[in-house]
Amino acid sequence: MSTVTVNISFQDRFLDSIDQIARHESRSRSELLREAARIYIERKERWNQIFAETSIQSSKQAFTEKDVLDEISLYRSEKRK
Repeated sequence: MSTVTVNISFQDRFLDSIDQIARHESRSRSELLREAARIYIERKERWNQIFAETSIQSSKQAFTEKDVLDEISLYRSEKRK
């Protein structure tokens, strides 16, 4: 797999935090930022998949906004028990 170098600008304070975490985890700044980007992309893809599945399911049924809010409320009350 080929790699490409990318220049990114960070505020000094943010870069200091990145470097501190990288040192604490005994890895390079590049490794830390690659992992952060990979995690972000994976999370974004999962959310897109969830939204797509939800959209398909909701189009099959006639849910209203009130139905969704009622379901959330029911879930939360059961979780508290």
